[in-house]
Amino acid sequence: MTFASLGLIEPLLRSLETLGYQTPTPVQAQAIPAVLAGRDLMAAAQTGTGKTAGFALPLLQLLAMEGPKVASNSVRALILVPTRELAEQVHEAVRQYAENLPLSTYAVYGGVSINPQMMKLRKGVDVLVATPGRLLDLYRQKALKFNQLQTLILDEADRMLDLGFSEELGNIYRVLPKQRQTLLFSATFSDAIRLLAGQMLNDPLSIEVSPRNVAANTVKQWVVVVDKKRKPELFIHLLRKGKWKQVLVFAKTRNGVDALVEKLQGLGINADGIHGDKPQATRQRALDRFKASEVQILVATDVAARGLDIEDLPLVVNFDLPIVAEDYIHRIGRTGRAGATGQAISLVCADEVNLLSAIETLTRQTLPRQMEHDFEPEHRVPDTDASGQVVKKPKKPKKPKTSGGGKRNLGKWVESGDASAPEPSIKPVRKVPVFNTGPRKRKP
Repeated sequence: MTFASLGLIEPLLRSLETLGYQTPTPVQAQAIPAVLAGRDLMAAAQTGTGKTAGFALPLLQLLAMEGPKVASNSVRALILVPTRELAEQVHEAVRQYAENLPLSTYAVYGGVSINPQMMKLRKGVDVLVATPGRLLDLYRQKALKFNQLQTLILDEADRMLDLGFSEELGNIYRVLPKQRQTLLFSATFSDAIRLLAGQMLNDPLSIEVSPRNVAANTVKQWVVVVDKKRKPELFIHLLRKGKWKQVLVFAKTRNGVDALVEKLQGLGINADGIHGDKPQATRQRALDRFKASEVQILVATDVAARGLDIEDLPLVVNFDLPIVAEDYIHRIGRTGRAGATGQAISLVCADEVNLLSAIETLTRQTLPRQMEHDFEPEHRVPDTDASGQVVKKPKKPKKPKTSGGGKRNLGKWVESGDASAPEPSIKPVRKVPVFNTGPRKRKP
């Protein structure tokens, strides 16, 4: 199968050739014809399998071949994404695909000044990539109108709900035209997402090119158990032992990111970090340096779990396990992309056993465990499995009490049916005789 056989026009085929795209991925092969036919679509595919091209290519073709020229402060297609990083990544992909088409593209998100975005939108934009909060800000300030909107795309919609965007999505839904094409793409589908799809999509075609909530089989995964306080020490040990060249590390909190980066930099290791408290420009600069191999270790919160497309990233380390099990799939999906292989290592302490169990239940696999010499945990990490149960060690059965024939402790004597029974370890209490010291009575 070729991209030409899917019905794509020549300008798009030229862009794909320039980008080195040769054969459609399974999600692209199924999604592109459906979108070109005008169907609403609900598609699930593992991260790194080409979802963006699956919706962007047919979208650009439809916009280029039909519909009026975009008016001032208007958009013809809207792509909603959960994070700034993903907005930048998706926009860059769309811009590259549209290189040979007379279409305008732009991305808007928070964390930067809104004024340049308002100025850009005055001319109108054919394809707008946006995060929900900033999109509503622009709409409320009359910088954006939706009367020309033809297509709405929800990318990583499950993550938008995880981040608390359900109210914003509802507000956006209410101001959009009822007549439109709606596409919902995601690596995982929760029940809440299926409910959302039922409200926003019209008779959608459903595509699932991979089992639900399964991590990519191109990623080798395992767990190293360790005490919580020794995680930084273990990470540095593994870094040196494995001679790691480029590593993306996920920590649970912003303070955790800063602490690990400070420790690594103190040892002369080239490390940087990104999290929600850092300005967008600082986050983008750290990411760009990491992609250019100017930074060896990039430590991030889950703000970077989606939207990071790093070519040939060999390794992801979960310094902390994620609170939401689905985020594990997106974290490790930063490696092993586009058919390449990768590795994902999770450092797990006793406090995280329930998080580990949730991940194994979601992915339907028990992650193999290792212990590193000199880092064996003092606090045992209970065994887990893909059934969602924490496996506890069986207790030793108590010896049944016997009513006869058994041993009875009688001081230094032992009555037993076994003559070879050892003496009890309890020292017997000696019986002290009682002497009568009073006057003796004479017999009459």
